[in-house]
Amino acid sequence: MARNRYYDGPPSDHFDGTRFFNPGQVSTDRGVSDMLRWKLAGGAVKWPASVPIVPAKPEARVAGLRITMVGHASLLIQVAGRNILTDPVWSERASPFRRIGPKRVTAPGIAFNDLPPIDFVLLSHGHYDHLDVATLQRLHAVHDPLMVMPLGNDAVVRAAVPAARCVTGDWWDRLALGDEIATTVTPAYHWSNRWPSDTRMMLWGGHYLETPAGAIWFVGDTGYGDGRIFGEIRGHLGAPDVALIPIGAYAPRWFMAAQHVDPVEAVRIFCDVGADRALGIHWGTFQLTDEARGAPVEELSAALEVAGVAPERFVAAEAGGFFHFS
Repeated sequence: MARNRYYDGPPSDHFDGTRFFNPGQVSTDRGVSDMLRWKLAGGAVKWPASVPIVPAKPEARVAGLRITMVGHASLLIQVAGRNILTDPVWSERASPFRRIGPKRVTAPGIAFNDLPPIDFVLLSHGHYDHLDVATLQRLHAVHDPLMVMPLGNDAVVRAAVPAARCVTGDWWDRLALGDEIATTVTPAYHWSNRWPSDTRMMLWGGHYLETPAGAIWFVGDTGYGDGRIFGEIRGHLGAPDVALIPIGAYAPRWFMAAQHVDPVEAVRIFCDVGADRALGIHWGTFQLTDEARGAPVEELSAALEVAGVAPERFVAAEAGGFFHFS
């Protein structure tokens, strides 16, 4: 049996002693034949090489709640005087390599040197489009934030940033981040790896932030599956004021459905959890899958209309866009 190099803990309902898994759900594992079937089908729509944006220049601190889209799953959450980054990626590629792999088509929505003081970094899982050690090294050098993540991901972070301040949690663990702010690691239907040999050896999940200015749920990557976890999140933690829900990287469905929601399922999550407002994330920065760059936005609009949800309640966030919430 393979040895888990990242996490050594007791078996649970989602950990078999070596690998994590999504209990009761369709497997996310994909073999070489699946990859070849996908890539040889040639279904990918060509994206533009670059898309211009207007980067934001955030204030140092915000008393209420303001969220700025950096790109993909990277967002700056400014809440109750604290500054929080989710899955920060400022690198040119979402890849273990500098010269190959998905390249960003939009610049970061905030220039790195324009970041306010960063107090916390929330990581959802170990895939390269979410856990970028080059960015974490830069953040540590300038801001020394507390980094919070699901089980096992700290081994990757500490290998790259030995002095990083890391806190880890299992699904449903509530982790205090200071006065009146905490995050609960929420379950997700996804998977994780850095190399083919370490598949599902680090846990994946989301973050449900409790703050004096409201509850913010960063979903992380997830499929919809049987939908059970979304009702459980509402039951355990309450309906969030703002949900940050992925809407992109979903085609083809036969390959992606177990791990990434499409816009119709994103709206279903929004309704299941009872969120007041939502931002659509995880689209338009790196081409990871087959759909056109603008398809998630168009399909989100159609899904909201079918569900009878006002479009201003669930907005696809563009890089550089900033959103105030009362």
